[in-house]
Amino acid sequence: MTPPSFCNSLSTESPWQPLCVVAIGYTMVYGILRLINFAHGDVLMMGCYFAFYVALIFSLPWWVSFPIAILLTALLAL
Repeated sequence: MTPPSFCNSLSTESPWQPLCVVAIGYTMVYGILRLINFAHGDVLMMGCYFAFYVALIFSLPWWVSFPIAILLTALLAL
């Protein structure tokens, strides 16, 4: 991914935007601490699981399950 397309994916609504934000988080943590921290991926994975299971168990549409998953993920991150 070239730098212009990377910056473009961050500024627009693209499907790559969450992955780009996670990649920036990895880069910042590794660049500052020289230590790989996989917590970003874990939080992203739990958010996806929450959205999937809330939609599946409660038979909710995806646009309702996403805000619920965001709240559950934020509570988990505390």
